[in-house]
Amino acid sequence: MKSAPAGRSGISAGRFRHISLPCSGGGTARQATDRPAGPPRGSDAVDPDIPATAVALRINGVPGTLLLDNRTTLLDALRERLGLTGPKKGCDHGQCGACTVLVDGRRMNACLLLAVTLGGAEVTTVEGLADGDELHPLQQAFIDHDAFQCGFCTSGQLCSAIGALAEAADGWPSHATPPGEAPSLSDAEVRERMSGNLCRCAAYPNIVGAVREVAG
Repeated sequence: MKSAPAGRSGISAGRFRHISLPCSGGGTARQATDRPAGPPRGSDAVDPDIPATAVALRINGVPGTLLLDNRTTLLDALRERLGLTGPKKGCDHGQCGACTVLVDGRRMNACLLLAVTLGGAEVTTVEGLADGDELHPLQQAFIDHDAFQCGFCTSGQLCSAIGALAEAADGWPSHATPPGEAPSLSDAEVRERMSGNLCRCAAYPNIVGAVREVAG
């Protein structure tokens, strides 16, 4: 999977750069912000009485560091700190899949991941799937198959499908895989592998068709 170039990452210019800020206990920490260097304000402020950690990440091909309250989920860091609103906060319990992103190539629920546990990880959101103006094959397949309606779940569906295709290619079986057989992406297999991503508009048949088209 290609990493998105910095200019196509979906991160607003200046939002994910290194800026030194005071931190509790003296010294400095690094924080990504769209504001000039200076005292943090609003959601960028870190209470000196709350443990915070400088977390280095590579998001959609762009490296940078965020100073985060240790309780911050990856989903909140992406949406509230970096303006990457593709991953959605649906259930906030890891049950709907709307927040699915790729972490080092594997699909994960961003609402359940503490950002401080991901130092050095490569994170890809829906904003980083396209290669410039060229859509990822799954994005194009979703359009061709009309595999979305309201679009709320689509970012999570796309990232999950990319992860599912990679798992099948690596020979990982699912509950629908017959014992002793290599995974074959039938309708039943795709439905099982995508069952963690809910679509309230019930576009499931079209989602299955889009995933199977890209699977070949």
